[in-house]
Amino acid sequence: MKNNLSTVMGVKRLKISDIHRGTGISRSTLTSLYYGTGHASLETLSKLCDYLQIPLSKLIEYTPKELTKEA
Repeated sequence: MKNNLSTVMGVKRLKISDIHRGTGISRSTLTSLYYGTGHASLETLSKLCDYLQIPLSKLIEYTPKELTKEA
């Protein structure tokens, strides 16, 4: 999975403090998501998507691993 929070924030010219004030999500959670070092609950992701006005697929990208065929 790829977290695009920092990219979205850059495009929208937002700071962590802006999102913290707008969502109530803790600064430490936002910082860890921004740097890609943390995990988020579905509730947190939902708040972020609502605040940023983007679908979850823009915030988090998922590319499935290729399945290997066993002979």
